[in-house]
Amino acid sequence: MSIRHSSISGETGKPEGAKAVPFINVTPLIDVLLVVLIIFMVITPLKPSKFQADIPTQRDPNEDLSNLKPNPLTLVVSIGNDLQLKLNQEDVGSVNDTSMLSGRLASVFRQRREQRAYKPGMETRTDLPEDERLERTVFVKAPRSMKYGDVVKVIDAIKGAGASPVGLQVDDLPQ
Repeated sequence: MSIRHSSISGETGKPEGAKAVPFINVTPLIDVLLVVLIIFMVITPLKPSKFQADIPTQRDPNEDLSNLKPNPLTLVVSIGNDLQLKLNQEDVGSVNDTSMLSGRLASVFRQRREQRAYKPGMETRTDLPEDERLERTVFVKAPRSMKYGDVVKVIDAIKGAGASPVGLQVDDLPQ
């Protein structure tokens, strides 16, 4: 003999003290997620992507470069074959210890902030924050035979000091 319990909503076959276990029907959720996934898959190839590369113009080979003066704000970090680092001909440590280079660059950038040494053309751009207008471009010059990891260590130290952008210079060019 079995006993049936009834509840307010009618007969359910469950005793009155038992609670219903709530569950979420995930089928509509999965349908919505699939539609969103398809939308993103269709839109992604249409999204424009760009990579800015500033390529210098070709100079006239007959032009006299002996009177050409370098920009005094130019910073070049040279990596020697012996892994020694130089910042504009000043010794600043080695690849294995870049703390001296980072400190020197941070000091240069602090001086530039105090002296308001802006990038060319940014002197009157008051709509931009001062940090974006400061000249903090650094070039890295390394021999082609240098290990990639060693160059990355130097670039990481330069970026850590606040340089932006960092340019790479091939060793075939004169300093």
